[in-house]
Amino acid sequence: MTGGEDGTEEPPAFVRRAPWERLPAARPSAAVVTEFPVIRPLPTVPGAEPDGEVIDWSAWVRAGEGNPTGGGAARWGVRIAVAGCALALLTASGLSWYFLRSADDGFNRVAALDVNSSDIVDPLGQLGDENYLIVGTDSRAGANGQIGAGTTDDADGARSDTVMLVNIPASRQRAVVVSFPRDLDVARPACESWNNEKAVYTGQTYYAANGEKLNGVYALGGPKCLTKVIQKLSGLKINHFVGMDFTGFQAMVDTIGGVEVCATRPVVDGQLGTVLTTAGRQVIDGSTALDYVRARHVYGEQRSDYDRIARQQRFLSSLLRSAMSNRVLFDPARLHGLVEAFTGHAFMDNVSTGDLFTLGRSLQQLEAGSVTFVTLPTGGTTTYGNEIPRDADIKALFRAIIDDDPLPGEVKSPAVGVPAAPIRYTAVDPATVQVQVSNASGIPGLATGAAPKLSAQGFQLAGVGNLADGGGSGTRVRYSAGHEAEAATVAAALPGAALEPAAGLGTVVEVALGSDFTGTVQPPPAPGSLLPEATEVAAVAAPLTLPADLEHRNAADDICK
Repeated sequence: MTGGEDGTEEPPAFVRRAPWERLPAARPSAAVVTEFPVIRPLPTVPGAEPDGEVIDWSAWVRAGEGNPTGGGAARWGVRIAVAGCALALLTASGLSWYFLRSADDGFNRVAALDVNSSDIVDPLGQLGDENYLIVGTDSRAGANGQIGAGTTDDADGARSDTVMLVNIPASRQRAVVVSFPRDLDVARPACESWNNEKAVYTGQTYYAANGEKLNGVYALGGPKCLTKVIQKLSGLKINHFVGMDFTGFQAMVDTIGGVEVCATRPVVDGQLGTVLTTAGRQVIDGSTALDYVRARHVYGEQRSDYDRIARQQRFLSSLLRSAMSNRVLFDPARLHGLVEAFTGHAFMDNVSTGDLFTLGRSLQQLEAGSVTFVTLPTGGTTTYGNEIPRDADIKALFRAIIDDDPLPGEVKSPAVGVPAAPIRYTAVDPATVQVQVSNASGIPGLATGAAPKLSAQGFQLAGVGNLADGGGSGTRVRYSAGHEAEAATVAAALPGAALEPAAGLGTVVEVALGSDFTGTVQPPPAPGSLLPEATEVAAVAAPLTLPADLEHRNAADDICK
C-alpha cells in the first residue's frame, strides 16, 4: 500500500472484476412492518396514441432487447445537467414503464444507501417521501476521455462535481431539487475506499477527517460515503441513488433532439473556449450542452461555481420539459435511445422500473410551478478555498422540506398521493432496551416512582431525572432514529403514551412523564408480536425561518431570466 500526496492511503492493486457488482435487493428489518403509501397511477394502454396515430410498440420492445451494460464514469463531472438527464429519464419513464421492464437486468447496481442512519431527522414524518441523490461523477477514464473531458494524465481518480438531492413528498404535490456546491466544506466520516474506474469498493478504510471538499468525499469513499455526508447535512432519508457519466449525458441530450437554452450574451469560457457563439434562445446538442453546464470560468460571470449552478438549473428546467414532451414520449426510437443511454451509463441503488413508473406518474401530475430548484446556503470560504455551510439556514431549509412547508415562488399541485397508513412495529425484548425516566410534569417524585415499575417489566434503567425543557401534560416516549421499535415497546407499557422523535438520545429511549401519568405500567406485548398503533407527536422546536437570500428558481420561470 502506498501513500498519496495528501497523506491518505491508496488502495492496493486489485484483480479486475466486472464493472458493477450485482447487489441483492435490500430487505426490511424484522423489527419493523411498514405500510407505504400507494400512488394510484392513471391507466396506461399500449397502442393508444394521440391523434389516432398507431405506433408499432412491439417492434420497439424487440429493439430494446439486449441493452448494453457498463460504461465508465466521466471526467470533470457532468454537473447538475448529468443529474438532470437522469431525473428527466425518471420523469419520462412514467409513460413507458411497460417497455422499461426489460431494462431492469441492464441496470448497473452499486451499494450506496444507509436507510437506518441515526442522522435521519423525523423518520416517521418522512414516511412515503421519495428522496433521490443524483450524482454526476468526475473521472477521465474510458470513453469519457474521448469527448473533451481530458485524460487520466491530466487528473486521475474521480470526484462528484455534481450533487443534487431531489425530494418528492408523499402527497406528490411538489418536487424540490437542492444543488450542493462541489467545494462545500464537510466532515468526512470513516469510509471504505472506492475504485471509480471499476466501480467497486476495495475493502480499505479511510479515517474520518474534517475540512474536506464535497467532491473529494466521493473521490475517496464513493457513493456510500457521499450518501452519508449528504444525509447528515440534510436529515433526509435518502432511499434512491443514481450516478451518471459524461458520455451518457451527451447521448441522452442528443436522443431527445437537443435542449433549448437562452443566453443574454455569447458564452465564452477561459478553459473551454467559445461555448455559445450567439445570444438568445437556441437548441444545443449533447456536445455543446456538456460545455454549457460544466463551464466555470465564463467571461462576465463573477461567482464561478454558483453562476454555473444557476445555469445548470435553467438547463434542467428546459430539459425536463423536453423529456416530457410528446415528441419524446410517443417516439419509440427516441424513447428507446433515452433508456439505452441511461442504463448503459448510470449506476444506482434501489432503483427499478417500478420506481421509475411511480415517480414518473407522480411528476406528470405536477405543474411546472410545483418544481423548485434551490442552492444550499453558504457564506464565504475557508483559508483553503472550501465553501462554508451556513448551518442554521441549511437546517431551516431541510426542515421546511421535511415538513412540506412553502418554498419561495412555489405553487403546489393538487395532492395525488394516498395518505400513508400508520406505521406498525413488532415488540422487542425489554431486556435490550435502555430507558431514561424523566419527570416532565413538575409533580415531585413521579419519575422516581415509575422507574422501578419499568424495571420490573424487564427494561434496563439508564437513569432517572427531570426533563430539561420541561414539558406539557402528555406522557411521551422519546427516541432517536433507528430505535422506533424499542420506543414503541416502551410506549405499549405506558397506557396513553405518545411517541416523539428526538435527536441525540443514541440507543437510549427516554420516558418523559407528563401530568397525565397515573402510575400504571403494564407488561409489554411478547417479543415478536405486532404492537398496537401508537400516537406520534412532533417534537417541540423553535420556529425556523428560511433565509431571505435563499437562491432559488422555479421550473415555470423563463429560462432567459
